[in-house]
Amino acid sequence: MTKTAERELTYAVLKPKQREIRSRFPEQMGLRIHRAISWLGRSEQETDDHDLRFILLWVGFNAAYAHDVGTEVNSERGAFKAYFDALVELDVGHRIYNAVWTRFPHEIRVLLTNKYVFAPFWNHQNGQEGYKNWAESLEVSQRVISMAMAQRDTSRLLSVVFDRLYVLRNQLVHGGATWNSSVNRNQVRDGGAVLGTLLPIFIDIMMDNPSRNWGKPFYPVVS
Repeated sequence: MTKTAERELTYAVLKPKQREIRSRFPEQMGLRIHRAISWLGRSEQETDDHDLRFILLWVGFNAAYAHDVGTEVNSERGAFKAYFDALVELDVGHRIYNAVWTRFPHEIRVLLTNKYVFAPFWNHQNGQEGYKNWAESLEVSQRVISMAMAQRDTSRLLSVVFDRLYVLRNQLVHGGATWNSSVNRNQVRDGGAVLGTLLPIFIDIMMDNPSRNWGKPFYPVVS
């Protein structure tokens, strides 16, 4: 277990570690980590504004994440799964597992049963064809989730959780929600809490494994 695994991971913990070992990072990974930590640090300043905190955390996740968020949904899900497979495999301290199954089991269950962060529900509301059976799709999703929970399949559960968080991200970023609205408080608050705990762990695992190919940033520094 690393020293950073023994205490809560924050900007104040991760930034000094990054400075100390960044010379070992491949250039592309170093840029990804630098960006992710910067957004994490900014998110920690938002203790009262849950909407802004969630958005900042998502930008930080997107900086750490190896693929462009904004591609087709199906390919996005596959990319999520590959990223989480790698993180869980490298998580020797089982920190992701503990966060998912010990710290946030209730919040995650509530999030995963919430139709307002389920993409087919909104597709139906927006008149898209083929989504009248969104409720059945949600039930199918619940069975998949139940199986993942029964098997303690952390990577699969993370994939579904972030699929829901992606819908929440779209609602906020694309103007589909009112700032500080009482309508979506629970999912924004809980989503931010889950993401705020997992993102620092993701960053720390990546720093501990610089030889892993974490992907090329889609927006490199260009002079």
